Amino acid sequence: MSLKEKRTFLGRFKTGEDLLGSINELCKRNNIELGVFYIIGAVSMAKMGYYDQNKKKYVYCVNLKKKLEITSCMGNISKKESEIFAHAHITLADHEGKCYGGHLMPGTKIFAAEYYIKELTGKKFIRKYDPITGLMLW
Repeated sequence: MSLKEKRTFLGRFKTGEDLLGSINELCKRNNIELGVFYIIGAVSMAKMGYYDQNKKKYVYCVNLKKKLEITSCMGNISKKESEIFAHAHITLADHEGKCYGGHLMPGTKIFAAEYYIKELTGKKFIRKYDPITGLMLW
C-alpha cells in the first residue's frame, strides 16, 4: 500500500486534559482522517486496557493513580463508523523504572505531552467489524 505524507503537526497538549480525548479532538479539529502519531511526556494518572481475545472485548488491565513518564505512545488515525478515530498504545514508567503498557483508554490525565502527528493521504482506511477477532479493523 503506497501512501503519501501530507501535513505534519507538532505541539503539546494541555495539562490536566484526557490524553486520548486530546488526540481525537486535535484530529477532528484538523480533519486528519489518516495518519500516525507519537507522543512523549508524562501523566498524572493512567488507564490502559487489554483486549481479552476469548471474550472479544477490551478490559481495563491497569488503572494507575500516580505520576508516570510516557516512554512511548504511538498509534494510528483512521475512520471508524464515519468518525475520526485514534487507536493508541502506551508504555509508561514509574520513578523506579517499572513499566506498564497497554491500549490507551479514556481517563489518562496529561501532566505534559508533546505530540508529532503525520497526516497521510492515499487509500482510505475504514475500520469495519471483523467477526474472527471481534475488533474493528482496517
